Amino acid sequence: MKSYSDSYKAAGVDVTAGYKAVELMKAHVAKTMTSGVLSGIGGFGGLFELDVENIKKPVLVSGTDGVGTKLKIAFLMDKHDTVGIDCVAMCVNDVICCGAKPQFFLDYIAVGKNVPEKVASIVSGVAEGCIQSGCALIGGETAEMPGFYPVDEYDLAGFSVGVVDKDKILDPSTQKAGDVMIGIKSSGVHSNGFSLVRKVFYVNEETLSTYYDELGATLGETLLTPTKIYVKAVQSLLDAVKVKSISHITGGGFYENIPRSLPKGLSAKIARADVQVLPIFDLIAKVGNIPEHDMFNTFNMGVGMTVVVDKADADKAIAAIKAAGEEAYVLGELVESDEGVIIC
Repeated sequence: MKSYSDSYKAAGVDVTAGYKAVELMKAHVAKTMTSGVLSGIGGFGGLFELDVENIKKPVLVSGTDGVGTKLKIAFLMDKHDTVGIDCVAMCVNDVICCGAKPQFFLDYIAVGKNVPEKVASIVSGVAEGCIQSGCALIGGETAEMPGFYPVDEYDLAGFSVGVVDKDKILDPSTQKAGDVMIGIKSSGVHSNGFSLVRKVFYVNEETLSTYYDELGATLGETLLTPTKIYVKAVQSLLDAVKVKSISHITGGGFYENIPRSLPKGLSAKIARADVQVLPIFDLIAKVGNIPEHDMFNTFNMGVGMTVVVDKADADKAIAAIKAAGEEAYVLGELVESDEGVIIC
């Protein structure tokens, strides 16, 4: 018997819309398939066979996150095909910080009303993020929750699992004073600090459509720019030099994230003039009259990821990152101090 329920539909949940959404997203999911995938979409669990032929002591590394209130921008602009990239990025960029390689990803989409075409558009972004990070989208969940979410809104989260050889896990304790910290450029605000962004610009359809010469785009286009995925750049870097630590610059900015990868007694000393701040952050600070400390304690300021290497390896490291298609530069150096981050 065909699955449907008029009673459930009358309560606001249309199971047939869910089936249609799955059919529409299958083509996007298929693009992410890798050799380890053993199951198709639609099962109760995603099956993945881990290739450990060249890994002596495999360690699984997991990361989970969502897109946050950046979704409000997508709602107002009615553009839903990029936030999935953000969702994948926020997870895989965490996973790679210990030296791991992402293997697969699962998403969770909760909607007020299941519009199959919108859900498929969201998943197209998730699939693109998986392609960029070289991992497979092996499953997920779409939950229709009328009365909990407005009919035109949704939430999006997910998680990724990676693998690293235990002997190759990055060891921050090997860092020393004089080591160089390299900054890898971000694409913009990424997926953090949007509650403050929305307050600063009183975000609505009108403000998002405002064009700024310094941005070369509208505010909405700039804010919705997807989070950079650094997997390929970091893999290239790990193959080129000995990396001592990696930090993903997310919510909390420099002051919260960089110290997470530093041992006790060492701090990152960064010259403010050396930070290549993107125009969107200058605009946020100006319009919102936000103190510089708060900016560096909330946003990535144009640096999506930092890596620490020996001073002698700095040029080689930057070359490897650039060869992988990302922009990087020397951001600062490690010094003996317990302050965590020193911006001077």
